[in-house]
Amino acid sequence: LKRFINCRFSMTYWQLAGFSFCYRSYALHGNVMDWGLFFSALSQYLYLVKFFFWEMGYMRSIDIIVDRAGYEIQWGCLVWVPAVYTFHSRFLVQNPSGLSFSMALAIFVLSMAGVLLNYAADRERDVFRASKGKCLVWGSKPRYITAKYTIVDRKTGKFSEKTSLL
Repeated sequence: LKRFINCRFSMTYWQLAGFSFCYRSYALHGNVMDWGLFFSALSQYLYLVKFFFWEMGYMRSIDIIVDRAGYEIQWGCLVWVPAVYTFHSRFLVQNPSGLSFSMALAIFVLSMAGVLLNYAADRERDVFRASKGKCLVWGSKPRYITAKYTIVDRKTGKFSEKTSLL
């Protein structure tokens, strides 16, 4: 349930909303492209392509492993992400950015550099944990701590201790 609501509903809505808002702005303002909104929608779309490409890595992150499919995470995925993460795109439908193509493109290129750095960090963490720290990070052996945490099996009430490399 958690994966369906988070990954399928919430992220898919977010991905489609940007271009929907972009089209609405285009139609509303006399078939004039708002390049700021367009490149914003494109950067969000590509960020979410990365999310779906790396979905199993996301599912192995500590917050997703530990958090249960309770009210807080479901509310966040059903309400917070669609309302807050798309707010700037919705705002730009009524209030065009006024950015030139070249300025919007420059901001887009910068945002894509951020997405690539985010992916590189996520991938590095995934490789690090999969190899149990026996890898090189930027050419050196990584320094890390082994964190211990306790989870409770809701069906049996039994506690079990887990570890994670940080």
